[in-house]
Amino acid sequence: MDILGTSLRVCVDDLDSAVPVYERLANAEAVRFQQGPVAVAAVGPFFLMSGPEGHLEVLRKIVATLAVKDVDEAVADLRAVGAEIIAGPKPTPIGRNLLARHPDGSVFEYVDRQEGAA
Repeated sequence: MDILGTSLRVCVDDLDSAVPVYERLANAEAVRFQQGPVAVAAVGPFFLMSGPEGHLEVLRKIVATLAVKDVDEAVADLRAVGAEIIAGPKPTPIGRNLLARHPDGSVFEYVDRQEGAA
């Protein structure tokens, strides 16, 4: 599998006040979008997330988001090493994603930018 990059997931109480801080640190402009009840801002290597505590509690269990060339290839490699696919692959507004639990118990999100996204 080709890992193209990694994004750090940061849960914040106030997205509007956090965005300028991370824009300055990453020297990048935020791209904002909604994932259900969670507001997200992608800023350089950071995914800032704010929303209901119940949703953030689940999101905090995901160590990082890994951009890959192809989610289907990631599934094959993950299964080959004994990882459990716990959600997906499924289309998103920017590509496809999946959640996988590695054999050590760590949970990662894998995303691609393949055609056919929602």
